[in-house]
Amino acid sequence: MIKRKNMPTRLLKPGMVIDQTIVDRVGRNLVIKGSVLDEYIIDSMLKLGIMNAYIQDGEIPDPDESLITSPEAARQIERLTKADRKKVQLSESVKARVSEGIQFIYNSGSDSKAMSSAASNITEDLMDAIFKNNAVALDISALKTSDEYTFKHSVDVATIAMITAKSAGLSKTEVYNIGVSGLLHDVGKTKVPDEILNKPGPLNDEEFTIMKNHSLYGYRMIEHNDELTQAVKLAVLQHHEKIDGSGYPLGVKSDQITKFAKILSVSDIYDALVTDRPYKQAFTQRTAIEMIMSMTGELDITIMQKFLESMILYPVGTIVELSNGEKAKVVSNNPKYILRPTVVGLQSGNVYDLGNDFSCASIIIL
Repeated sequence: MIKRKNMPTRLLKPGMVIDQTIVDRVGRNLVIKGSVLDEYIIDSMLKLGIMNAYIQDGEIPDPDESLITSPEAARQIERLTKADRKKVQLSESVKARVSEGIQFIYNSGSDSKAMSSAASNITEDLMDAIFKNNAVALDISALKTSDEYTFKHSVDVATIAMITAKSAGLSKTEVYNIGVSGLLHDVGKTKVPDEILNKPGPLNDEEFTIMKNHSLYGYRMIEHNDELTQAVKLAVLQHHEKIDGSGYPLGVKSDQITKFAKILSVSDIYDALVTDRPYKQAFTQRTAIEMIMSMTGELDITIMQKFLESMILYPVGTIVELSNGEKAKVVSNNPKYILRPTVVGLQSGNVYDLGNDFSCASIIIL
């Protein structure tokens, strides 16, 4: 069984597998979780002052017999499998362009025109990926345009927001503009001191006050850019506002928050929850979805529903464990019940329509 073990860096050996991501002081990934260590990596960690690290310890388990599919299950899987809705897919060449463009945005200093031009180019690539393939759904784990948190997060938020906006019936122009908003929503963090931005622990009250100003800093960086619409600028300013007035930086309520900002808010919260950071481990996608669902007092319920309908939590073909002890394969998804797809027990061949069959009400995916 594979376990997680903390070791002094000086005792690490080539061939060990690291079980955490090592980042530098500005949040860039230096060693990716799951990487096989060599002498160069270990020496570099020591030079950076990283004195301890988690590694994978133990043997790879034998194949799980419970994953063997019975003949009856195979028949049911073949009969019932229904392909997922078309998802956003980015080619490797597009991912490379997007990664380069987003890095340019965040390294442009206060050059607002350069930022908006790069954001426009990236958004065009994302629009092609969404509209040429008529994509209506998103598997967030399949995007991965960068290993650096700020860059990846901005592209994720933009893409989630665009798909949500499309699902909500917004026009192509609005979908485009919300993509630009998503790419620019965190540019104000370039004005936050690194020691606050990348602090490996909770912020104190003074630090959190400075951090909360990043949306205001971002707005001020672009407010005089006539290449950006007012809707884009307000989305950058308001993406941390909540409909009950508990957000920041202005503390405004629902009727004063723009639709773009409401969409960005859901997208931003979800992606932050499912992403590893130096001070926290990522939540599972399921847990993040459940947390989003619990925020009906803070997030616009209509936008939340369109967001949920756009996500594919368990892609068809995924093996899941049910609360009744069975392993099962996902054969179809229902956008109205993203936590409860239709699955087939791998050994029993039983069909569980978790979203519609009342007799399955007590069964959940673990």
